[in-house]
Amino acid sequence: MNYIPLDDFKYAWAFRHQQLPIDDSLLDKIKPMSESRATNLWATFVSREKDHPDFFDNKDWPGNGKTWVNSVKWESAWDNDDALPDEIINHLDWDENTTVYFCLSRKHVIETDWRTFKATWLNFLFMSDGSLLIGKKRHQVVQFLETGYAKLGKRID
Repeated sequence: MNYIPLDDFKYAWAFRHQQLPIDDSLLDKIKPMSESRATNLWATFVSREKDHPDFFDNKDWPGNGKTWVNSVKWESAWDNDDALPDEIINHLDWDENTTVYFCLSRKHVIETDWRTFKATWLNFLFMSDGSLLIGKKRHQVVQFLETGYAKLGKRID
């Protein structure tokens, strides 16, 4: 089994928030991965050794300063229920149907598509503790920090 029901996901509350309701058609596209699939994806695309963004070092591409080329403040847009900041959208420049992975930790990864992420980013960013947004077969990456900033970069393979 690759996915678990959203209701069984530890952070499902972020997608059920009363002030940020999500249409059922979009909720169906937010797919938390099973622990085994999340662990595999994390080890393949994020880190073989570190379990959480708090522990990255320069051996992991997210901990390598060369990965990150810019940063942008996302918090004011989030506070005002605005769209995802243009700097992030322009940096990613992905097709609407690009599969994206919102990586919280080794055991917690959510799969969706770029269109759905953009429409529900306010909900996702309740979980902005160093979370990584990566695209399938894409090198651009964003790391959302709890400081209200996002680091923009390119994943080093």
